[in-house]
Amino acid sequence: MKAMMLTGIRQMEMGDIPEPDLINPTDVKIRMTAVGICGSDIHYYTQGQIGSQKVQYPFCVGHEGAGVVIEVGKSVNRVRPGDLIAIDPAMPCGECDQCLAGRHHTCRKLRFLGCPGQAEGCLMEYIVMPEKCCFPLTGSLTADHGSISEPLAIGVYAVRKSGGVRNMNIGIFGYGPIGMSVMLAAKAQSVHSISVTDIIDERLSIAKKEGSVLNCNPLKEDIVEKIRQVEPLGLDLAFECCGKQEAFDQAIELLKPGGRLVVVGIPEFDRWSMNVEVTRRREISLQFIRRQVNCVEDTIEMMKNGSVRIDNMITHRFPFERTGEAFDLVADYRDGVMKAMIDF
Repeated sequence: MKAMMLTGIRQMEMGDIPEPDLINPTDVKIRMTAVGICGSDIHYYTQGQIGSQKVQYPFCVGHEGAGVVIEVGKSVNRVRPGDLIAIDPAMPCGECDQCLAGRHHTCRKLRFLGCPGQAEGCLMEYIVMPEKCCFPLTGSLTADHGSISEPLAIGVYAVRKSGGVRNMNIGIFGYGPIGMSVMLAAKAQSVHSISVTDIIDERLSIAKKEGSVLNCNPLKEDIVEKIRQVEPLGLDLAFECCGKQEAFDQAIELLKPGGRLVVVGIPEFDRWSMNVEVTRRREISLQFIRRQVNCVEDTIEMMKNGSVRIDNMITHRFPFERTGEAFDLVADYRDGVMKAMIDF
C-alpha cells in the first residue's frame, strides 16, 4: 500500500509499505478517507521533533483521520465493515496509574498515531486501530467531521478544563485550528464575548464570521491596548493557542485579578517565562492542556446536533499524492490557510 513518509527536514516521499493485518480480536482495519494536517505534524516536518520526541526517518505522521471500516476482529461489536468512522489517535494501555485515574491522555505507555517512538501515522491507505478508538459517523456527519473531531475535541477539553466559560469575556491568542476549536467549544457554552488575535488576517476574518467581538493582528497594532478598550476591566479567561511567548505575555497582561490562563499551544522552545509581580499580585491561575480525554463522543454529538458547526474550518484540500504541497502551504502560513485536508 502507499504511505506518505517524512524522509528529512521538509522532505516527504510516497513509499510502498506492507498492508497491515488484524492481530487482536478487537482490531479494526480502516481504509483512510480524509486526514487533516495538524500543527504538530508541521513541527515534525520542519523541526524533526517536538521536545524529546525525535523523528527517526522514514516516518509517517498524521493523526486527524476518518475512514471506512473494511474488516473487524471477532470481538468487535461497536463498528462493522462499511461504517464511516472517526479515529481517536490515542491508544492508552488501560492499566497504568494514569489510565486507572481516568487520565488516558497521560498514559505511561501511550501509543499515539504519528508520534515518534509510539506509532506510525495515518497518512497511508490502510491502518489498524483498536475498536475503542473507532467512533461511527452517522446521520449527516462526513469524513470531514470525523477528521475535525480530533482537534475540536482538544478545544472542548480545554474549555472544560478552564472551569467553564459561560457569561465570561475571554481572549483567544492564536487563531489556528486549535484556537478556532476553542472558540467553537466556547460558543456552545454560551460565552459572553470573545476577542481573538492572530498574525494572519484571513484567519481573523474567519473569527469575525464566527462571532468574535474583536480581532487583532499583533504585527499591525497594539493588541493589549485595543483589547483593553473593549474590556477595560480585563479578561476573565485567556487561551494561549499558538505556542508563542509574546502571546503568553499579552494574555497575562490582559487578565483581570483572579483570571485564568489556559495554555494549549505547543512552543518550539523549552521554557516559558512570566512576569512574577503581575501573576502573583493578580493571583493568576495557570492551566496547561495535554490533548484531550473523554471528549470525542461529546464532540461528535455536538457536530451532529448542530451546536458546533465546522463550515469555516477547512480552507484547503489536496489529494493524497500532493500531501507535500499541503505541508509546505501550512508550514509557511500561505494563502490564509486555516485547515488543510488530505483526501484519499
